[in-house]
Amino acid sequence: SILEVMDIPAAQMKAGRASTMVDYTSNLDIYSQAHRMRLSGIVCTIGPVSRSPEVLLELLENGMNIARMNFSHGSHEYHGGTIANCRKAAELYKEKHGVDPCLAIALDTKGPEIRTGLLEGDDGRKELELKAGDSIKITTNDEFKEKCTADVLWLDYKNITKVLTPGKRIYIDDGLISVLAKEIGDDFVIGTVENGGNLGSRKGCNLPGTDTDLPAVSEKDKSDLLFGVEQGVDMVFASFIRDADGVRQVKDVLGEKGKNIWIIPKIENQQGVKNLDEIITQSNGLMVARGDMGIEIPTEKVFIAQKAMIAKCNRAGKPIICATQMLESMVKKPRPTRAEASDVANAILDGADCVMLSGETAKGDYPAVCVRTMAKISREAEACVWNERFFEDLMRAEGNSGYDSTHTTAICSVLSSYKSRASAIICLTTSGKTAHIVSKYRPLCPVLAVTRFYQVARQMQLYRGLTPLYYTEDRAEDWSTDIDNRVQFAVDFGKKNRFINTGDNVIIITGWRQGAGSSNTCRIITVKYHGMI
Repeated sequence: SILEVMDIPAAQMKAGRASTMVDYTSNLDIYSQAHRMRLSGIVCTIGPVSRSPEVLLELLENGMNIARMNFSHGSHEYHGGTIANCRKAAELYKEKHGVDPCLAIALDTKGPEIRTGLLEGDDGRKELELKAGDSIKITTNDEFKEKCTADVLWLDYKNITKVLTPGKRIYIDDGLISVLAKEIGDDFVIGTVENGGNLGSRKGCNLPGTDTDLPAVSEKDKSDLLFGVEQGVDMVFASFIRDADGVRQVKDVLGEKGKNIWIIPKIENQQGVKNLDEIITQSNGLMVARGDMGIEIPTEKVFIAQKAMIAKCNRAGKPIICATQMLESMVKKPRPTRAEASDVANAILDGADCVMLSGETAKGDYPAVCVRTMAKISREAEACVWNERFFEDLMRAEGNSGYDSTHTTAICSVLSSYKSRASAIICLTTSGKTAHIVSKYRPLCPVLAVTRFYQVARQMQLYRGLTPLYYTEDRAEDWSTDIDNRVQFAVDFGKKNRFINTGDNVIIITGWRQGAGSSNTCRIITVKYHGMI
């Protein structure tokens, strides 16, 4: 580090003694060392530059937790090869480092979309100029499907004339071109070009402020989802989910065979923001998809949506991913802009469980450097979160809610970790539920979640603070011995990674019997040089 070494308490502990937020923030110190373990997750989009096992191993070593397959591009054969490479890279990591990285695989659907037609005489490179102030006819008449001109533009959304009203806008090609609707006919819209530009064939369109009746799951999505079930993906990032019914439709397509695949809706328009509560209830988490959202709602409102969505998920105990353009300049440059670094940090400070890289790792020149940079920023930001104040606020917000034994034990473990300054919480879990609840209350220390179920371990990568440990040893005949073996496995991992040391306190959560739903015991142990206690 270019910073000089100073005798400042690590992990912003000096700020943690404050009594007000102003005092806390003013006592943050750049010389305070961040936690050794990163608590938040990193989602990497895998593309041409990163799909080889060697590069994927490098991404894992720099901090990748979830590999995202973008099904807007590429064939099933292509994605099947990439998924196989991800699993190969995870094996290479385990051979090299002696621990399974529990790499999760995410399928990102293309989702419902509206596109323009082919330009007349297009050879794949043709563009035409739409000039500001010109009148244009937008039609659904299939005669113009491959004969688009600057005067007549075909769209594939047949019901546009039923949902669009005069005064509304059509954004084309990520909002580069906008058309103001003036007149609505049976199969056409007459509009005025507000912002001109060069237009190519088959460009995407958005209808901000217009509630569409597009299907939540397109035919391509159905095919892709069934392919994901065959491939054993861990989660689906479902594009353009507008309400709870959209989540249910994705579940229906996944069917019985895919019932354990998690659904993470991407909130990308006004309808999704309006129906946020019902979507959260039906889903396993959320993604703040700021790309299309920045077109569908005013740019100056995007940060409000981001903060509200993150807070709602934090309160519900559901994981949330913040995505789009987080380190965009690093597609071509080895260092981020200062604004991008602040954007990643602020997403973590807002409470995001994961942050995501898109083109940076899919097509960029510095994929591994991007992951390493995001990991460094995230660790520093995590140290600046006032976890104890968040815990107190969440407890106040929940009021006198009745908790079951698992929930109560999880809360007890987090409070104990604050008071005893524990180096880790060790959670022995079957379904992952206990660990999920512990994550909700934001302990300062890592949560080592030990499980014998591989998919449960991989899906835990979505949650802030959880480090999944996949335990493959046979069950000991004596149940208490088996518990001690698993706890020792976690302690050894912490010692190896130098965040658990001899003399440290650790919190252990166990159950009174085997199986899910039995967690009811929280105990504090002091780590000894040899063995657990």
